Amino acid sequence: MKKLTGKVVSLIGKNTAVVTVARRWRHPLYSKAVRRDKKYHCHYTDLDLQVNDQVSLINSRPISRLKRFKITAKLEQTKAK
Repeated sequence: MKKLTGKVVSLIGKNTAVVTVARRWRHPLYSKAVRRDKKYHCHYTDLDLQVNDQVSLINSRPISRLKRFKITAKLEQTKAK
């Protein structure tokens, strides 16, 4: 099972969130640290999510056309301004 951590970018509909996961790797030839971001559509229930929350994801069976991950926990909460 693939476990990822990311940041909530947007909340779509009732049970769907878009989460950005950043990964860093070193380029094999130039040895420069490269950052790549990828967006995942995730399913969640019984969580009070807001934009910019840090969450953990786990892959699951296909839930819809785009949703292949579930949010398991909220790691950090956003500060209210």
